[in-house]
Amino acid sequence: MNRIIFHIDVNSAYLSWSALKLLKEDPTSVDIRTIPAIIGGDRETRHGIVLAKSIPAKKIYGIRTAEPVASALKKFPSLTIIPPDHKLYSAYSRRLMQFLRSLTDKIEQVSIDECYMDYTDIAGRFSSPEEGAAYIRNHVRDIYGFTVNVGISTNKLLAKMASDFEKPDKTHTLYPWEIEKKMWPLPISELFMAGHASVAVLEKLDIHTIGDLARMNPQILTLHLKSHGRTLWEYANGIDDSPVENEPAQAKGIGNSTTLPEDITTARDAYPVLRRLSNKVGKRLEAAGQAANNLCVEIKYATFDKYSRQMPLPEATQDGNVLWQNACTLFDALWNGNPIRLLGVRAGKLTDQSEPVQMSLFSYDPAAVAKQQKLDRALDAIRGKYGDGAVVKGSQMPQK
Repeated sequence: MNRIIFHIDVNSAYLSWSALKLLKEDPTSVDIRTIPAIIGGDRETRHGIVLAKSIPAKKIYGIRTAEPVASALKKFPSLTIIPPDHKLYSAYSRRLMQFLRSLTDKIEQVSIDECYMDYTDIAGRFSSPEEGAAYIRNHVRDIYGFTVNVGISTNKLLAKMASDFEKPDKTHTLYPWEIEKKMWPLPISELFMAGHASVAVLEKLDIHTIGDLARMNPQILTLHLKSHGRTLWEYANGIDDSPVENEPAQAKGIGNSTTLPEDITTARDAYPVLRRLSNKVGKRLEAAGQAANNLCVEIKYATFDKYSRQMPLPEATQDGNVLWQNACTLFDALWNGNPIRLLGVRAGKLTDQSEPVQMSLFSYDPAAVAKQQKLDRALDAIRGKYGDGAVVKGSQMPQK
């Protein structure tokens, strides 16, 4: 049978889990899920951001996740504000994942409140995927007291898109033959991995819906958005063959990450941080006598949700500037515009520095390579003495 993938997403996770705690402490209290309420921030100082919001807060007052608390209070001064309890959230997340893994071990958790499930091997237990999804939703609601959405399709991308349809406590399908009807009319901003920077470029190309993007010539998209343009075109057409990885790949690698003193809200502020991280990774690779064939960038948002994206490198490298260029490309593809709490860069699929490098027959020039390596060593020496930002090649400045 064809592969069947579920995407399971907790509805307003932080708000729901805090609501359950409050109701347990005082059963006569108002369920914060039913009133204008948010999780996060501080009413007195008006600092912080909205980590989660109730449906009334969103529908009636237009309050959005990740907007400043001060802005939310301007929209509704009597807003109920509950501080986050991350220990509680982790406990509920563990319970949910333990239940899902009791059905199948083919679970890929991608954040504290969402995961993918490869349903294929357990399909025989239920009359249909929809019945299987209903079993999961009903069990979670009746046993744990919160609700989930389940998206169903033949790949991870479409299952993820389906679970974002109408909420809460719903099952939605988005099979390949349903793409044109259900997905193509949606605004381009709702496509998975279409960040605000990419959306701005696409709208300048008169691409406003996912259908517009799907019908676009992918070569034109590549000219404007490089490889990410091709990826978005594939996603708009429902193309995704990535597996459900039930155990995170523990490939040997060298990485560096930093928790930021203040949340980053612009790409301009993120690029220098990525440069410092990439240079450190490059130096560690050089010290270890290794080169990287793969690069991964990690983002943890102010909401504590964590996402990462990786890509193969054109050739094995330990050059911090090359790592930085590719890290910026990955960042642009991954960032959704929300405030960033942590950034990380990891080099993977390492090979010995002495191993031969696969290079283009038409671009290989031994003299040029030797000259570039000599220049790179000189630049590293300057940065080592005066700091990472002392000198930067103009051609390697990331393009916004």
